Amino acid sequence: MTKPIQKSGSRRNGRVGLRKNGRRIPKGIIHVQASFNNTIVTVTDVRGRVVSWSSAGTSGFKGTRRGTPFAAQAAATNAIRTVLDQGMQRAEVMIKGPGLGRDAALRAIRRSGILLSFVRDVTPMPHNGCRPPKKRRV
Repeated sequence: MTKPIQKSGSRRNGRVGLRKNGRRIPKGIIHVQASFNNTIVTVTDVRGRVVSWSSAGTSGFKGTRRGTPFAAQAAATNAIRTVLDQGMQRAEVMIKGPGLGRDAALRAIRRSGILLSFVRDVTPMPHNGCRPPKKRRV
């Protein structure tokens, strides 16, 4: 006879999603994705599991204001505020995309007090891959 599998966080004992604050994260990776329309800041641990995230849209900016450097700064501050409470001291920064929020987000990360081991640009570059769409005629 097989034993029933014990679930660690079953719904019956009311402990779903309570592990969030229990984790101490000394080192992490901050991913900044800066497009022309929005800036998304994701904080992960070293293994790549998402700890916290924020974007210019969730920070309260709507429409064209989401692509501004100030919105990117607010998004970075919101994402980092929660991981500072979990004890993050060191981080690596990966910046992706061509948007205006690249430098502003990096400035906000530097100001937060986290020691940055390195800052890397991981923008995907095609080796002349796809044919671009035909030019717009306005």
